[in-house]
Amino acid sequence: MAKTVLITGSSRGIGKAIALNLAAQGYDIVVHCRSRVDEAEKVAQEVRALGQNARVLQFDVADREKVRSILEADVEENGAYYGIVLNAGLTRDNAFPALTDDDWDSVLRTNLDGFYNVLHPIMMPMIRRRQAGRIVCITSVSGLIGNRGQVNYSASKAGLIGAVKALAIELAKRKITVNCVAPGLIDTDILDENVPIDEILKMIPAGRMGDPEEVAHAVQFLMDEKAAYITRQVIAVNGGLC
Repeated sequence: MAKTVLITGSSRGIGKAIALNLAAQGYDIVVHCRSRVDEAEKVAQEVRALGQNARVLQFDVADREKVRSILEADVEENGAYYGIVLNAGLTRDNAFPALTDDDWDSVLRTNLDGFYNVLHPIMMPMIRRRQAGRIVCITSVSGLIGNRGQVNYSASKAGLIGAVKALAIELAKRKITVNCVAPGLIDTDILDENVPIDEILKMIPAGRMGDPEEVAHAVQFLMDEKAAYITRQVIAVNGGLC
């Protein structure tokens, strides 16, 4: 029986690349979206075309009660997940004095509270499986070194790293690994047009943007059974930026 992986924020961009990469490796996929159901269904169709099962869940990771209700129902009907990829994220960039309360709160609620909101209701079912499991959080180079105009985003992604390192300790003896993948500048269709790409490229030793598939391959590696002795780590996919 194929292992099932839930990937939040997988209707496009990095999340979509992760979904299709894992499907090609034989995983069944739970595609998640906040609002773009049509795009999520297209990803699910691509997963099925690769010979794997797929279903779509829609919820806002910041809505704790809705997340809990939907995930508990999904696990009750289909069983516990083998793996979870926490990819859904939000940016509201601005210089710190110009940030609004909503800029701060919405980014932290999505990026950091989303970790708790998604993992908490499905953690015990994973543990009760008494089998190996995998949790991968997509953080960011901003969570490692900070970034101008992203105090809120950097705080949320750094917080994810701390949460991952703590949870990994709790789950290690249960054969559930917990790791981070930290992308740098990745070429996706959701890249902010205001990002000064030429200036950033000068700082990247590799001299280019990364591809979503390069992030997906890092996730694939951590999801594999052979990565069982790798936990509590942050794998940076950023062309040598840090």
